Amino acid sequence: MSQKNETTILALALLLTVGIIGGGFWWFTNNSGFKFGNTPNQETDSNLSLQDRISFGEKSLTPGEISPVKKAGVQAIAAKSYDQAIANFTAALELNRNDPEALIFLNNARIKSSKSYTIVASVPIGTDPNTSLEVLRGIAQAQNEINTSGGIKGVPLRVGIANDNDKPEIAKQIASSLISNSEVLGVVGPITSDSTLAAGTIYNYGKLVAISPTSTSVKISNFSRYVFRTVPSDFIAARSLANYMVKTLQKKNAAVFFNSQSNYSQSLKSEFVSSVLLEGGQVSSEFDLSNADFSAAKSVEQATKQGAEVLMLAANTETLDKALQVLQINQKRLILLSGDDVYTTKTLEIGRQQAVGMIVAVPWHIDGDRKSDFPQKSRQLWGADVSWRSALSDDATVALIAALERNPTRSGVQEALTSSDFSATGASGTIRFLASGDRNAPVQLVKIVPGSRAGTDYDFEPVRSSAIKN
Repeated sequence: MSQKNETTILALALLLTVGIIGGGFWWFTNNSGFKFGNTPNQETDSNLSLQDRISFGEKSLTPGEISPVKKAGVQAIAAKSYDQAIANFTAALELNRNDPEALIFLNNARIKSSKSYTIVASVPIGTDPNTSLEVLRGIAQAQNEINTSGGIKGVPLRVGIANDNDKPEIAKQIASSLISNSEVLGVVGPITSDSTLAAGTIYNYGKLVAISPTSTSVKISNFSRYVFRTVPSDFIAARSLANYMVKTLQKKNAAVFFNSQSNYSQSLKSEFVSSVLLEGGQVSSEFDLSNADFSAAKSVEQATKQGAEVLMLAANTETLDKALQVLQINQKRLILLSGDDVYTTKTLEIGRQQAVGMIVAVPWHIDGDRKSDFPQKSRQLWGADVSWRSALSDDATVALIAALERNPTRSGVQEALTSSDFSATGASGTIRFLASGDRNAPVQLVKIVPGSRAGTDYDFEPVRSSAIKN
């Protein structure tokens, strides 16, 4: 591709992106529950004290301005004026029913000073509020359902939120703070592999269970007796994608785009390469999205010259923009595959027609299991569809609730989850853990198609009969 053509395509992509920011996100922001508040200054946010990073309702951690009535609720719960806080958070949810932080704080206010069992969510709400809200939506739904049905053998569940900024060192500091608080009986998170591996050493030392709903690196398998996850590992996702590529698409040569600085991205890339080889195919080239001199146009050109028929985008959140450049440059010439970090509305908005046909491996899709009642319940609660991150976070919370029902102590929770007869039913089905801490569960392949459900003119739609079990 000529330099002139590359410049033209990138310029068009920039104009498309500006147009999207100007108006394309309106429907999604107002209907799906995602909020694009003003993200705080990264340096300032990194210097927050641990006290400012953890909240049970006495402060909002969501970036940007919050509604006056929600602010009043936060002030009321800080002053232990629980009845006033209940009224304020109820009113706040009437204004924005998609706010999981407000629902968590409302349920905490209802508990008042009564006995409760406490868990904490560790999420990067300061730096990645959209993904964090997806995760908190699943936790809030599980908390709301157990508390409105009488609690855990009569005892309600209290939920705290911790802002770890997706920085391993901060996640470790939060973990140290949580293990020193004897009231905390379990953690949902962290939500990325790097932070989970870092904080996991602390949770293991403090003998406090942490269940990640979204960390997929194979390094987490057998990492700690106290670290679990409700999401299948990259081994399962990579095997599913490789099988689909070789057996269904009848393609045998792939190029992989990944981030060498991300545990998740490296893990997915390595597992995909191995799986493709086992299926009788080959990966002819690998491109590191984190390289300062990375060029989407040159990489796609090189991959094509080396006979690639498929481009595998094993990007993480930090390199998603570069992966979308690859998608745009590709112009639908080569088949696209990707991992779950590419499953975002941003991909639909920016990729648009160029993304149609791309296959993405995710743990769950709201239309993937027509027998489940979770999609209906979540739509009734939030007024919009939820993502796989919400479903797997619901699963993590449900697993902790089931363990607390058996024995509401830290050691009891760990023993319950590792028991051979442990089983719970969550949003994505039966929850059981292997001795490795992994969940024995399938993945779902989805395809990007034209559609109106997401409000973007494009949707992720399940590829039927694509689930592969471990």
